[in-house]
Amino acid sequence: MAAVAALLSRIKSKALETLGGAERVNGFFRRAGHVWRDRSLDPATTLELFLIQILNGNTAITHLTHLVGQAINPSSYCEARKRLPVGMVAGLADELCGEQCKDDPSGTTWRGHDVVVADATSASLPDVPALQDRWPQPGGQRPGVGFPVVKLLGLLHLTTGLIRQLSIMSLHVHEMSQAAGLAAGLRAGSVLLADRGFCSYWQLALVAGAAAHAVFRTHQKQIVDFAPGRPHRAAKGSKARRGKGARAKPRRGVPTSRFVKRLGREDQVVEWVRPGAKPRWMTDEQFAQTPGSIRLRELRYHIVARGMRTKVVTITTTLLDPVRYPKREIAKLYGLRWQIETNFRHLKITMKMDQLKCQTVDGVLKELMMFVLVYNLVRAAMVLAADHQGVDPNRISFIDTLRRLQSLCNRPPILGPIPLIVNPARPGRQCPRVLKRRKKEYDLMNKPRGEYAETASDHEVMD
Repeated sequence: MAAVAALLSRIKSKALETLGGAERVNGFFRRAGHVWRDRSLDPATTLELFLIQILNGNTAITHLTHLVGQAINPSSYCEARKRLPVGMVAGLADELCGEQCKDDPSGTTWRGHDVVVADATSASLPDVPALQDRWPQPGGQRPGVGFPVVKLLGLLHLTTGLIRQLSIMSLHVHEMSQAAGLAAGLRAGSVLLADRGFCSYWQLALVAGAAAHAVFRTHQKQIVDFAPGRPHRAAKGSKARRGKGARAKPRRGVPTSRFVKRLGREDQVVEWVRPGAKPRWMTDEQFAQTPGSIRLRELRYHIVARGMRTKVVTITTTLLDPVRYPKREIAKLYGLRWQIETNFRHLKITMKMDQLKCQTVDGVLKELMMFVLVYNLVRAAMVLAADHQGVDPNRISFIDTLRRLQSLCNRPPILGPIPLIVNPARPGRQCPRVLKRRKKEYDLMNKPRGEYAETASDHEVMD
């Protein structure tokens, strides 16, 4: 626990020490070309207040005054945040998070591979015109009733939970538009876990081109047939020839993949052929570098546990060796993909990122970057605690770690190590999304607030 105590004690009453100190932060902005006057709210001090605010649930500025023990003028603090260039805040967050994600202190890998998980989530924004233009509200909501929604595509480390990459896009943009950037964030030899929304030829080819591996749930439109030597048809728009036994006009339900080798029961190697049409998000250069075909492994397993909604899962992966990567182990690995949903819940519910507060585009971007920075700080403390308490990092209580960091920002640290709460290992636990305590029964808002008629203030008085 000595290393954990050392990390946590660095916060003390100066949260900025976790970022390397005021000199380092100001030096980063200075080297990036940012110039500011000699004032109390310089970039380092502003970021320190921002960090404490996010660490305490993105609390109000009036509460921030009590947390730091000094008077803070709300308008001055807001203007200081506006003066920070959004690109430099993102660059600083990327540099600091990169240091935290550089190595896995736990040293845990899956069969020698570093495993990362990708998925998308969203956050609600204030209903102001600037944000509606950039991140429109869902199409089914009337103007003035809904809220803008920003979609976030995260790349998280499976063991440590650290965010390695975060892409920001509109709700109406598909995650595949970020496929090139997602593949660029992978390290050679790593394994990417993702759901069926990522399972396309283009994403698999980009991952393979980055010398990484993919374990995706097969898309529902992809036809999979485990019959050896079964016929196949050409992919839409491709010029691939049909295999032996294929008819001139194959019936519906015939897969586009070519059978190569049977590895076991519902386990095979196939060849996917590149579709002829280039995706709109892909550049001509990327399209030209995409191979004409790739060999993949398709496998299927059945879930017999009670309470599970999904009973049959089909996986598409680039891990072709059945000896090094047995079917059962790949199934267990994909089952761990749900951990990213738990991590997003920590970020959105525990840290209260589900509803952002800034009312400008640049403000929202800075707010998101600070959430990522604080979240990674909490996860780094969890990893160190897990290493010294001899448990999996995901078993360390996130909220207990968050409260520990909050308390250290509010008062001097307690001498001596304090172990963090370890949650019991409960594999396969079922927690249905139901509420026991009823919420207040208010009518839902179905028109702009200004259209609601106010009740008359005067009353007739009867004699």
